[in-house]
Amino acid sequence: MFSPKEIAQNYVAVAQGKINQKWYKILILAVLAGAYIAVGAVLSTVASSGMTGTQAALIRGAVFPVGLMLVVICGAELFTGNCLLTAPAINKDIAPKPLFKCLGVSYLGNFIGGVLIALLVVFSHVMGGSAAEACVNIAATKCSLSFFDSLLRGIMCNILVCLAVWASMASKSISGKILAVYLPIFAFVVCGFEHSVANMYYLTAGFLTSAEYAISSNGLGFFGAVFNNLIPVTLGNIIGGALIAVAYWAVYLKKDRVKENPPAQKSDENN
Repeated sequence: MFSPKEIAQNYVAVAQGKINQKWYKILILAVLAGAYIAVGAVLSTVASSGMTGTQAALIRGAVFPVGLMLVVICGAELFTGNCLLTAPAINKDIAPKPLFKCLGVSYLGNFIGGVLIALLVVFSHVMGGSAAEACVNIAATKCSLSFFDSLLRGIMCNILVCLAVWASMASKSISGKILAVYLPIFAFVVCGFEHSVANMYYLTAGFLTSAEYAISSNGLGFFGAVFNNLIPVTLGNIIGGALIAVAYWAVYLKKDRVKENPPAQKSDENN
């Protein structure tokens, strides 16, 4: 495995490769990433339907990591993982303009990918009965969170997601990368933290399922979806990712300035 310092140094090269891509390539890879995360969300909803409480949370946590595994192994542009670009940006290894281009395009592509999977899943009627009800209830619960709760849950979520991405870069094998990704993602799902890209799918699927299956929910609404969830969760994800990036930048990438002491004056032997 690579050492923590080697991970930081290797990530600089990875970051430069990301931002130097054509915008349409970033967009295509971002659509794939959004779709991969959405597949994990679909699986977690179906697998845990009919369950409640800790049992449902454990099942969701056990299967949801497949999304990030696909992102890491197959290659894709995930907005939340790209928040780690803060580290090479602070180190001036990448310029601000291409950084914001990468983050903006990846966010848009992730949204497209999540919505596409929601459309395919809902209108193929994969989720019926308890799974459909679970889908709507998950979305309604997310809409009913307060702005502050969503912000803090977003911070905690992306701390774990970025640690998963960072840890996966330590391994030189596929099995090692899968293990490195699995446990942090399992932890964030079980704890109920909020992931903006996953929520792009969850919220869209909740609205579509509610309409398709005539399932009503008092907590499900556009205002709650945008202003109580997506906006604060996205901000929280940015903060959480930046915290990890800045921490590792300060330890492994920051160029410490060495203060030069003035040369000592030789004593005059004649005095």
